[in-house]
Amino acid sequence: MKDLPRLSFALLPTPIEHLPRLSSVLGGPQIYVKRDDQTGLAFGGNKTRKLEFLVADAQAQGAKTLITAGAIQSNHCRQTAAAAAKLGFDCILVLTTPSPGKKSPNDEGLSGNLFLDKLLGAEITWSDKQNREKDLEKTYIKLRDEGKRPYIIPYGGSNPLGASAYVLAIKEFIEQSKSNEVMEKQPDWIVFPTSSGGTQAGLILGAQIFGYKGRILGISVDEPADVLKNRVSSLANHTAEHLDEQLKINKEDVLVNDEFLGKGYGIPGKAEIEAIRLFANYEGLLLDPVYTARAAGGLISLIRNDFFKSIGREDISILFWHTGGTPALLIDKYMELFNATGSN
Repeated sequence: MKDLPRLSFALLPTPIEHLPRLSSVLGGPQIYVKRDDQTGLAFGGNKTRKLEFLVADAQAQGAKTLITAGAIQSNHCRQTAAAAAKLGFDCILVLTTPSPGKKSPNDEGLSGNLFLDKLLGAEITWSDKQNREKDLEKTYIKLRDEGKRPYIIPYGGSNPLGASAYVLAIKEFIEQSKSNEVMEKQPDWIVFPTSSGGTQAGLILGAQIFGYKGRILGISVDEPADVLKNRVSSLANHTAEHLDEQLKINKEDVLVNDEFLGKGYGIPGKAEIEAIRLFANYEGLLLDPVYTARAAGGLISLIRNDFFKSIGREDISILFWHTGGTPALLIDKYMELFNATGSN
């Protein structure tokens, strides 16, 4: 596999932990967690791994300003702003307001990731989803013309460079599973939230390169399964080409469950709220209400419905890959939701 330029600011390897109390209360497989919420960059998260490659490319191109886009409470944007601050770049974030056609975040409040973006020194440009890519391009052209040498970090860090980080994350995990006393064997399943597709593309490709034999299941946060299968397989193949790997990932190789989309992106329901409380109350582990809680809610439902027993064994083990995002717990609207639904 081709070596790629890479910086080193993530705290790696991230630990693997057993969740015995949660496993017991759910009465199903043994559950483990890969703590990519502990990558260390401004509360951490999965994007930190990707940024080691993306920012290395920005440096190689002589960039001075990092630009990226995302939702108003984007974890990716928060970590990009932190990487920029740490490595001496200017940073501009094109953030999408919650309402179509609205270019003001007045109803969101300065909390969660938005507060951290500003604390980290990022400049915010507001857009709406329909015009986000156009506004991102306008921002790039303006900065280029001003001589500020911008570099666009793709949405979610999900391009072949970003996905390469999770190819190597699988290698890290396999090495841990061989020597880690917490796990007796490689888990039968890896489960995680999937959206922009870079994490899943890297995990699937890495599994083929490094020999993980289990199954990799993405719980969709916001997209139909067919959309994600196409997106992830395409990105995995472009990443393989980028790494000089002669491998082909088919759409059928991509496992996505889209049964837990609820009322939409960023709108937690009963499943997400229960997942957050179960992980917190039984393991002292915090999930975020948008990504990891949706995936954990799906995981809990699948366990209760004996989905994982379909592989024909009783001693099933599952690795939940925690992708971070915990600052979202402190967004005003989510705290109000938890207060309204009670403490237990």
